[in-house]
Amino acid sequence: MQSLFYFTGVNDYTMLETTYYDCPFGLLEIKGSGLGLHSVKKVEKAMYDYYDIPKPLKPVVKQLDEYFNRKRKDFKLKLDWGGNSDFYKSVWNELVQIPYGHTTSYLKIAEKIGNPKAVRAVGMANRNNPIAIIVPCHRVIASDGKLQGYFYGLDIKRQLLELENPDSFAQQGSLF
Repeated sequence: MQSLFYFTGVNDYTMLETTYYDCPFGLLEIKGSGLGLHSVKKVEKAMYDYYDIPKPLKPVVKQLDEYFNRKRKDFKLKLDWGGNSDFYKSVWNELVQIPYGHTTSYLKIAEKIGNPKAVRAVGMANRNNPIAIIVPCHRVIASDGKLQGYFYGLDIKRQLLELENPDSFAQQGSLF
């Protein structure tokens, strides 16, 4: 099992465990520890065989399975955002509030965090979201209803939105 050290705060080193998950959009690399889920990102290939899932990551894999099989709408996972700015954390905290099957805009997120002029900064926080899918930055769209900016491409963003809301996605899901 691949492990590495990650600095999360003053004198606080945490061993991150890693596993991989095959999803409909490709291979996801999942990292976390007892502090919580640290990252979920799409990768081209696994760095090692991933037959055994480390104990702290088993709930993540189980809940992703349920999500992709339309059996889960809300993730119940401890998240570890250590090492990130307070601004990014405030944006990500708003992202996890967007209900399954719904969308909101970058402007609405900026307003919710009390900084309506920070629309571009909210976009950057979305782009730098380390916990793809579970922290649903794919649910954030432009104010005019158009799909905009997704690290893994608009096609995957569209597919995730369609997975969550197949009946009304073409008409844009309800705004948060």
